Amino acid sequence: MSIDKTSTPPEDSAVVNTEAAAGAATAVDPRLLVREQGFAGYITEFKRKIKAGDLGSIPVVIGLAIIWIIFQSLNSNFLTAGNLSDISVAMVGTGMIAVGIVFVLLLGEIDLSVGSVSGVAGATFAVLNITHGMNEVLALVLAILTGTAAGAIHGFVFARIGVPAFAVTLAGLLFWQGFMLRILGDNGTINLDSEGIVAKLTSYYFSDIAAAYGLAVVAVAAYFLTSFLGNRRREAAGIPSRPLSDLVLRTVLLAVVSFAVAIVYNQHKGLPLAVVIFLAVLVLTDFVLRRTAYGRKVFALGGSVEASRRAGINVELVRISVFAIAGAFAAIGGLFVASKIASANQGAGTGEFLMNVIAAAVIGGTSLFGGRGRTWNALLGVLVIVSIQYGLALEGIAAPVQYMITGGVLLATVIIDAVTRKTQKTAGRA
Repeated sequence: MSIDKTSTPPEDSAVVNTEAAAGAATAVDPRLLVREQGFAGYITEFKRKIKAGDLGSIPVVIGLAIIWIIFQSLNSNFLTAGNLSDISVAMVGTGMIAVGIVFVLLLGEIDLSVGSVSGVAGATFAVLNITHGMNEVLALVLAILTGTAAGAIHGFVFARIGVPAFAVTLAGLLFWQGFMLRILGDNGTINLDSEGIVAKLTSYYFSDIAAAYGLAVVAVAAYFLTSFLGNRRREAAGIPSRPLSDLVLRTVLLAVVSFAVAIVYNQHKGLPLAVVIFLAVLVLTDFVLRRTAYGRKVFALGGSVEASRRAGINVELVRISVFAIAGAFAAIGGLFVASKIASANQGAGTGEFLMNVIAAAVIGGTSLFGGRGRTWNALLGVLVIVSIQYGLALEGIAAPVQYMITGGVLLATVIIDAVTRKTQKTAGRA
């Protein structure tokens, strides 16, 4: 006797308990319901996160406020418009490289070569443009591609051959440092054209006050519109969304910060080009990580490589691409560093530079264990480090003490990260 496997079940075999079925269909993650509960819901959610060890950027924001208060009490020049503007420009080179490190840390890996790669990029640009007279734009593109290729090589050896990232990038650190010394030659220093594109990266300011205020308006308007339209899409899909009052409050807070920064810049030389580029990079990379399939793959690998592989993710390709991205941002950061000192020299990317880059990403809130972090963490972390450096410099404190204090801050951050992870495991969220 044959059996018809394509026949539909009889109507009387359907689910009888329709209320239970409806409840199952409308079940929603309780954390999403916070969006509909207004401010009371966010207070409850905040308490839950604290108990679960999910501190986010709270420690670094509090730490930055304390640092600024201490240095301002020691020297009234610390929070002047000129000093704050100088801090924001000085942090861009390190911050750019830290953005690339965030991508690597999200995988739970480390890249020790970014300092040397940044030096190679600056040296490559200087040799091609100044020594050989190549077009500046072409030399700049080739310098960035050099860093990207270096990162891709590290990623290939790590992902395809299976050599630990620590060992691969440690070898890269030595190799690329030697390569930089080689191409710079016996002189060891090549001065950049003060009127060239790279030199202008950190020396150009939009002096018109409308530039800083205009950027503030654009930032606030873009945030409100994207958030508002996102809420509309959530409502249309039947997903909980933020109440309008919450969105308005967030927009007002962003507006206060944005216009305060604009006022500071306009009291000095104006809006720095370097800061505009850095903010654009942060917005773009944050979008890539949080709003694209590629970003979700990066986070997935940081959570579990084996689970990612079983989900169909090309683990090797994502790993190679992440290290290539780190190399590209190392090169971009190297160009900003060369712009700041108006030259490419043998000391680029050496000394404490690498540690400052990694510290910036970690201090900002990116986990060393992978799977947690945002590129905006690079902004917070590098702001802490450069603020410490400038504050101690105003007090005439020697470099060794600066290293000790920065190291202490990094250690405290790593301890917080480890304790947070342990707490999340206890709460069943890691």
